[in-house]
Amino acid sequence: MSARHVIVLAAGKGTRMRAARPKVLHRIGGHPLVGHVLDAAAPLRAVTTTVIVGHQAEAVEAAVRGLGHPRLRFVRQEPQAGTAHALLQAEGALAGARGTLVVLSGDAPLIRSATLAQLVEHHEEHGAAATVVTAMLERPYGYGRVVRLDGALVRVVEEADASPEQRRIREVNAGIYAFDLAPLFGALLAVPEAGPKHERYLPAVLSRYRRRGLTVETVTAADAREVRGVNSQAELAELGSVMRQQKNAELMASGVTIEDPATTYIDRDVTVGPDTVIHPGVTLEGRTAVGARCELRSGVRIADSTLGDDVTVNDCSVVVRCEVAAGARVGPFAHLRPESALGAGARVGAFVEVKKSTLGAGAKANHLSYLGDATLEAGVNVGAGTITCNYDGEAKHPTTIREGAFIGSGTELVAPVTVGRGAYVAAGSCITEDVPDGALGVARGRQANKDGWAARRKRDGES
Repeated sequence: MSARHVIVLAAGKGTRMRAARPKVLHRIGGHPLVGHVLDAAAPLRAVTTTVIVGHQAEAVEAAVRGLGHPRLRFVRQEPQAGTAHALLQAEGALAGARGTLVVLSGDAPLIRSATLAQLVEHHEEHGAAATVVTAMLERPYGYGRVVRLDGALVRVVEEADASPEQRRIREVNAGIYAFDLAPLFGALLAVPEAGPKHERYLPAVLSRYRRRGLTVETVTAADAREVRGVNSQAELAELGSVMRQQKNAELMASGVTIEDPATTYIDRDVTVGPDTVIHPGVTLEGRTAVGARCELRSGVRIADSTLGDDVTVNDCSVVVRCEVAAGARVGPFAHLRPESALGAGARVGAFVEVKKSTLGAGAKANHLSYLGDATLEAGVNVGAGTITCNYDGEAKHPTTIREGAFIGSGTELVAPVTVGRGAYVAAGSCITEDVPDGALGVARGRQANKDGWAARRKRDGES
């Protein structure tokens, strides 16, 4: 096996996207387009991986570096003068390198690792100078057509240059190649400028190789959808839908019930255990992990969180960067904010917001409460309308509620404050001092009733 190298073309602006964001940084399935391409190439175990950047180069480089791929190189293409010109910019980075170079488009997020492995294997087995991935499209508009003679590729004709007969060809160039490095850069230098923008296009190398008698091979993608690129917002949405369908199908095949796949949005890296039921309108984002036998009701959004087995998240609840242990229940209309954790069997109910707080095993806050920067130990019961007053205008302060404590409805806990083990806080209290273990904390003004006040007020208003 020869050494392998990868280049990802990611320099283009993506004018038809009509967006300030570089095209390759638009996201589907929880990752930028270029991230999907790099992930697909990772199993090739390339000696070098180079990303060609151009439009908003600094932003693209920063985003790609954050994707976790080691030993990436970046080469800039200025100006952006075609794909052959882009590849030429990497000549210095690959000086002295030998072996197979795989060239990928940074806007083709559905490409599979298996297809790239097939491409490299076919290329090396046939000793080809170049091998190109092709696909059969029902609607080939916008793609270069593959022209063959006696079954062999002769050249690729761009849409703008194709005759009416050639435009009827359904086999297209996918823009994914394997090249023998030895003759490549010399051939790229000889590629002429073409088109109204005077650009140098990579497919021209294939016809030059044919004229020189070098071997040019093709590999046809089994699923034509995987080679499609993104050039507009409509195509971004279309390919995003394909990726969601694939993810949902994968989960359902593993034993997950998805009641309405058309309205279920699950990112690529999400995992879900068997016998979990996902109701319509659920969104699972990032690296969320959902255990077995969970139930996610309609309108739920969960991002970068971990749910244990047998968890229920009720309608219209939001969970972001949290840990939810087995058997816990959330919602409806609950909000678990980052760095919060629910212990086994804990309950967070309707219209409860939890921010950077921990609820121990069996702890409950079932109604209309805010818990911020708080620690609730096992078995704590928080009544409706409880607020932890954690912010004094300058700094956040903690509230600690020890095991088995009971907090009455309508309580305000002015942090920093601790409620002891087994203690009680009377309803309607404003607690500003610690409550000892086993004590009852009462902090509310004395009620005074003024007899006849309402009648006098009415009489005075009429006079």
